[in-house]
Amino acid sequence: MKYALVTGGSRGIGRAVCQSLAKAGYSVLVNYARNREAAEQTRELILSEGGSAELLPFNVSNKNEVDKALDLWETEHPGEYVSVLVNNAGIREDNLMVFMQDEQWNHVLETNLFGFFYVTRRLLKNMLTKRYGRIINITSLSGLTGMQGQTNYSASKAGLIGATRSLAMEVAPRKVTVNCVAPGFIETDMTSDIDPEQHKGRIPAGRFGKPHEVAAAVLFFAGENASYITGQVLSVNGGLHT
Repeated sequence: MKYALVTGGSRGIGRAVCQSLAKAGYSVLVNYARNREAAEQTRELILSEGGSAELLPFNVSNKNEVDKALDLWETEHPGEYVSVLVNNAGIREDNLMVFMQDEQWNHVLETNLFGFFYVTRRLLKNMLTKRYGRIINITSLSGLTGMQGQTNYSASKAGLIGATRSLAMEVAPRKVTVNCVAPGFIETDMTSDIDPEQHKGRIPAGRFGKPHEVAAAVLFFAGENASYITGQVLSVNGGLHT
């Protein structure tokens, strides 16, 4: 059985990624921090489509929770390992820098960047030992270009790009690839407070993207045919560049 872990897999882009990986034959570990109901819905969708999925709750920003959950999973699945990791869990707490509180800065960095570190480091050893792995990190247009009111979010996503490129160089000899997918404006709960009419004019495609369109890019990086592609950032943004 091939296993894939998707952090923040209960809704939005994470749910679409879980479904796409399950259709490709992976047994998907659906991670969530609090919303068990949404995670159960994701699992049921996968099962209804003939796929395989299980829930794996932990807060990516809490090292102890990460280690405990993954230790338990490995104990219950002897001889198995997670060969595809999608670091999707992320949050926004927007504010102008001059008004930004310590908690807003710390919370976003801890979830979006530290979470990548805790989960990836924990799973990387098995990928290197097995000489195969795919790590796909969900960054953002904000990490490439910056955006007003998102100093914390942009810093976390830009940091994720730098970490991806460095890690890719470290692990390439062991046939582990590390890449980023950078969504632009995608229709999810995270963008529900953004008025599409204010931004569609800037997007050559003339619309916000759909979660399944991001999932298609993730699935490409997860596949065998992407074995010679590593350290890259693939933008899914309808042609939006600033």
